[in-house]
Amino acid sequence: MTGLDLTALLAERGGERYELHARHLNHQLPRMLHTIGFDKVYERAQGAYFWDTDGQDYLDMLAGFGVMGLGRHHPVVRKALHDVLDAELPDLTRFDCPPLPGLLAEKLLTYAPHLDRVFFGNSGTEAVETALKFARYATGRGRILYCTHAFHGLTTGSLSVNGEDGFRDGFAPLLPDTALEMGDLDALERELKRGDVAAFVVEPIQGKGVHPTPPGFLRAAQELLHRHKALLIADEVQTGLGRTGDFFAYQHEDGVEPDLVCVAKALSGGYVPVGATLGKDWIFKKVYSSMDRVLVHSASFGANAQAMAAGLAVLAVMEDEQIVAGARHTGDLLRSRLAALVDKYELLHDVRGRGLMIGIEFGRPTSLGLRGRWTMLQAARKGLFAQMVVVPLLQRHRILTQVSGDHLEVIKLIPPLIIGEREVDRFVEAFTAVMDDAHGSGGLMWDFGRTLVKQALQTR
Repeated sequence: MTGLDLTALLAERGGERYELHARHLNHQLPRMLHTIGFDKVYERAQGAYFWDTDGQDYLDMLAGFGVMGLGRHHPVVRKALHDVLDAELPDLTRFDCPPLPGLLAEKLLTYAPHLDRVFFGNSGTEAVETALKFARYATGRGRILYCTHAFHGLTTGSLSVNGEDGFRDGFAPLLPDTALEMGDLDALERELKRGDVAAFVVEPIQGKGVHPTPPGFLRAAQELLHRHKALLIADEVQTGLGRTGDFFAYQHEDGVEPDLVCVAKALSGGYVPVGATLGKDWIFKKVYSSMDRVLVHSASFGANAQAMAAGLAVLAVMEDEQIVAGARHTGDLLRSRLAALVDKYELLHDVRGRGLMIGIEFGRPTSLGLRGRWTMLQAARKGLFAQMVVVPLLQRHRILTQVSGDHLEVIKLIPPLIIGEREVDRFVEAFTAVMDDAHGSGGLMWDFGRTLVKQALQTR
């Protein structure tokens, strides 16, 4: 019998991983990984840990940018996928109504009881694209408002509401849009008075920099939007499914009921891409207003059986293992222990966030010696100090983290929601050791910092 022997293929060619990427994929990725010392070879993964070829374990505090909410290879999700494959379902006929999408939609909507319907796509950016299209069609208006520094995806529609010029540059023209400072209700009202705004899309906690919306802002924004017949879109692609200690992050604020909610990432269980846009009945009925419009918005692989099975399994695990409450408890513990270090280290300026979405911000020190080193890094490229912290966390302590955005002195912690006190202890101890080194008179960190400065100057 001929066919693919995947185990043999990986054994034969797995060692070429970085060369294959450099030759056939994004050639800058391996270059970047080599530069910062992230060119590891991970052999397997389970839960919140990786293991390399030497059998050393690595704590994952990144969770695939939030995709691995339940960690890697959760047995319940694995079993659901085995079951759906073994069932040999007549998937994606396109001219039937299979039960799994309906069951997953029904279950998702129990967490947002003010919403009525769901569209399934394949990713977070597709979920946002769907919300933008639905909002524009339902309101008959074209302009979308968003926050500066926002991130909503990288396809053309979602890029139009991306608050970072580095992602937008060179891809114009985009959709009609206007950026607002998060929390600026006066600016929001001024834009709404122009009468052409379809919606305001917002992350309840911005991923870039880990900035929560100000208290009361979402409720007040919702009232303004509805007064001017515009919609509120909550982008919960990263913050949803328990990440912030509630199922959805907008639920931290009483009375907030978005018209459309975008989810993805953790709903996949880390296996099969899935995105979902939850919305009000009247919006869906306006978009799908007749049988002629039955396919006016669709996705070729949307609502496939494997993705739906993964989503159902994820929600079952979240309930059975009380994942949301666990994320709230562990997040409070981790954040409080890190916040206690702010007064100890002058380079550490702030610890913020909710649940297991935590931002660690560094800033200009007060002592003369440290201030000179800090200034050297800032002159070369803002964000280098945060990278100086990330690298020794991986190299010396085997903990995977990353900065929360380009040119930011902020590390974002978004670990699997299943971590507990053992992982909190390991991270805090490692972080304390790295900060001790950074505040010392010498230290390997600053040697690495000089290397980063040279690299930054060479790329200008």
